[in-house]
Amino acid sequence: MRYGILYITCLLMSTLSFAQECPNLLDPIANSTNVSISTEISWEEVVGVTGYIVSIGTTSGGTDIVNEQAVGSDTSFTPPVGLPESSQIFVTITLFFFDQPDIVCPSQSFFTENVTTIPTCSELTSPLDGAQNVNIATNLNWSYAPRAIGYRLTLGTAPGLGDIIDNLDVGNVLFFNPTVDFPINTQIFVLIIPYNENGNATSCPEESFTTASLGDPPGCTQLITPLDGAINVALSPLIEWVAIPEATGYIVNMGRSPFVNDVLDNAVFTTNSTFVLNFEPNSTYFIQVIPFNEAGEAQDCGQESFSTILGCGPFIDEDTGELVVLNPEINFPDEVGICENEVPTRITTPDIADGFRWYQILPTGSEELISIESFVDISETGPYRYEAYNVVNQEGESIECPSTKEFTVNSSSAAVIESLGIVEDGGFFTVTVNVSGNGDYEFSLNDPEGIYNDDNVIVNLNTGTYTVYVRDKKGCGIVEREFKLALAPPGFPPYFSPNGDGINDFWQYVPPLIDPLPLTRILIFDRFGKLLIRLNPNSEGWDGSYNGSTMPSDGYWYKAFTSDNRVISGNFSIAR
Repeated sequence: MRYGILYITCLLMSTLSFAQECPNLLDPIANSTNVSISTEISWEEVVGVTGYIVSIGTTSGGTDIVNEQAVGSDTSFTPPVGLPESSQIFVTITLFFFDQPDIVCPSQSFFTENVTTIPTCSELTSPLDGAQNVNIATNLNWSYAPRAIGYRLTLGTAPGLGDIIDNLDVGNVLFFNPTVDFPINTQIFVLIIPYNENGNATSCPEESFTTASLGDPPGCTQLITPLDGAINVALSPLIEWVAIPEATGYIVNMGRSPFVNDVLDNAVFTTNSTFVLNFEPNSTYFIQVIPFNEAGEAQDCGQESFSTILGCGPFIDEDTGELVVLNPEINFPDEVGICENEVPTRITTPDIADGFRWYQILPTGSEELISIESFVDISETGPYRYEAYNVVNQEGESIECPSTKEFTVNSSSAAVIESLGIVEDGGFFTVTVNVSGNGDYEFSLNDPEGIYNDDNVIVNLNTGTYTVYVRDKKGCGIVEREFKLALAPPGFPPYFSPNGDGINDFWQYVPPLIDPLPLTRILIFDRFGKLLIRLNPNSEGWDGSYNGSTMPSDGYWYKAFTSDNRVISGNFSIAR
């Protein structure tokens, strides 16, 4: 079964030719001039990346404007307080992955405009204008005013009074934390005046809010599950945070970036947990939980984040650095045939997957499901759609990874070679050709016009490359399959018997006396390509189990890595 196991492994561990590239700026493009100081910065999407981290400065790699701001899967970012005018601005994008080092991309730069007009006005974002029962210890936050380089703040208990703070220059920030609490049950008036070197914003409205009458607000909470910074989080998890005794409820904001709450937006909960359905795989989510009671909301509660399981991909494999997809590779043809007077004809997929679906495409354009097996019996010509999927288990979560193919059925049929069973004995090989179909088939080796016979077992083959041909006796076609036969490298046992008798109970590389391989690690896969164990070459070896369960007598594959960057792969069997 060597060829079959290799074929499955290749499908389930299929990779795309990939060399990791850093994204280019899209807006503004590198070296642009006269860029707006309030511009939104965007860049190319990088396939397989979990998220992006953005730094912005006035020097290459600098962080004096924005210091390593995670933006999730968003490919755009707006600096919260704008950019300095008449300056060269450097943008550094870092690619964030699961379980492997981040990639810090080279800085790209552009030049900002010279500002010649005064800024526009700002407005309160927390508390909102007109808010009631506001925490007396509340902090103030306001929106960015385009072209502003700073803000002056006036606070008072009457319009224009300024008896709490009078025209205080707070600098180029969007928040203010009062040193003392506001008076209880009082209307507080707020005037924010943005300014730049051209002057102050004009006609800015005065806003207000009213404080709560009694009590103390609750403190902040933090996530219990998943923990802040967790990875491999399930796609429909329970989100739970520490219960705060003084809180009567919790405001929850959640999204795929720290700036947009596209999952939960100011959702109110009376308990300290909630289920969330259908997260996207290989994504980072940001969450903020704000406890509150009659005295107001908790202040300055931080934002936490976690990342979901990798899903089907594409994503970067931490061992190989390659872009990986877990969807099955489809090799199903564009056309298949059925022989006349031989209907229904069974068509069997050559692809390897955990499950299958076959659909007939009706004249209306709708589809009818006709099979959920690895084969389908077809009686009519016309268009069909075939779907193969793998079921991937990641951290207890089952995900279906499908691939699909439309094909046409015509009036002819040929065999489908499902697998090649290969057995080595004393340096020679026996190959069993396993086929399916509705015809009567005969077999030939290396010659499509040669001598055919009914025996699907080919014996006494040496190492080398061969092609087997399968012909339908009724003339519905010939199919072929090329395969290679090679002996296992020295030191890798062809089988072991983990039956507890103390003899050959573990599989491990046995270094030969001459030229042993300088191995660093060994990966073992089942015949479906599922990774079962990572072996240290100096360990006792594999005992034939996975997660405490005994693996069946079957063929398995190994991939061994050396310190001089060689990769050796092959197969072996468990004999019980």
